[in-house]
Amino acid sequence: MVNDQRDAGRRQVFSAIRKAERVARVDLARETGISPATVTSITAELIREGLIEETGSSQDRGDLRRGRPRVDLKVRGAARVVAGMKLSQKAITTAIIDFEGALIGESTMELSAPKHSAADLAPLVTQAAQQAAASAGLTLSDLSGVGLGLAGTVDAQGGLVHWSPGLSERNVPLRSLLEQQINLPIFLDNDANLVAMAEQYFGHGRGIRDFIVITIESGVGMGIVINHEIYRGARGCGAEFGHTKVQLDGALCRCGQRGCLEAYVADYALLREAATTTDFADQHGTTRKLQEMVQAACDGNETAQMILDRAGRMFAMGLANMVNVFDPQLIILSGERMQFDYLYADEVLNSIRKSIVQIDLPPPEIVIHKWGDLMWAKGAAAYALDGVADIALQAIAGHAA
Repeated sequence: MVNDQRDAGRRQVFSAIRKAERVARVDLARETGISPATVTSITAELIREGLIEETGSSQDRGDLRRGRPRVDLKVRGAARVVAGMKLSQKAITTAIIDFEGALIGESTMELSAPKHSAADLAPLVTQAAQQAAASAGLTLSDLSGVGLGLAGTVDAQGGLVHWSPGLSERNVPLRSLLEQQINLPIFLDNDANLVAMAEQYFGHGRGIRDFIVITIESGVGMGIVINHEIYRGARGCGAEFGHTKVQLDGALCRCGQRGCLEAYVADYALLREAATTTDFADQHGTTRKLQEMVQAACDGNETAQMILDRAGRMFAMGLANMVNVFDPQLIILSGERMQFDYLYADEVLNSIRKSIVQIDLPPPEIVIHKWGDLMWAKGAAAYALDGVADIALQAIAGHAA
């Protein structure tokens, strides 16, 4: 029981240091509710293990003048280095970050096909990780773990990918396959969850208790943060916003079902509708086709206007439903498709606000964050940092026992 309490206290103190970035022991005691003596003992352990370090503070010049320089604690950046990877249908984008969360290397490796078998994907992930590590002057053996985000239904705890548009098989034990290939701890999750984690660490979600991230790219994803924690659901397949149903027996979704929101909003859905025309659907490349469609709508093309208007209405209805269910403080719209405004035009945002429960308080704030794949990769790296820190703290608990 004592060891369990000590382990919990150790995790609480380390988490508070990471959150604060720089903090004095007395402030840690006040923040965590742990006694100053116990905080001093725990931080001594963390320093001895090389996970944190002391650093002078420039915040208290009065103490400096009186000869009592304040000593802060911070995470030791060199203690661990991890890779975070975003797997898209076009490329694997990798970020290398240190234990403090500083970006120290990055790379993008193009893929020859949008879908792979698990056996073919594992060496590609290894190659991408090696390439990114080299960009930081490191090798794979210098890394402490790898985070990987991919679209689809992912059991993060079990390391199982039930379905992903980037995999040719279902129910793939991807984490164990990658760990055998790379020989490092692998931390696997749905990519939208990792965007939400990236927002927590690096973006608009810092310090926000409850928020939702909606991602729109080749598909539609959602990450939910409740009480500062990622919500994944009992089976690991919660927050599948793109596969909520908006039309009974409606358009075919790439998941195999009909009537999903994604089947009306995602890029493949828009281009499928546009395939009956020849003035903008015949361009090469998804982005170019969408650019032509948006421009055609602006120029008065009725087909393009109809497709984009319907997408906006479906998106507004789906998002209003999420607001009514979760009542978040903040909604962040992110992803490659945010370069086009048809999903966050004034009429779409107004439609969302009109469809949510009306009370005498302002509606949730909606912000646009046009992230690139590197920021998705940083979210995967942040996830890996959490896992690597947990392993390190478990090791300390083992030593103490």
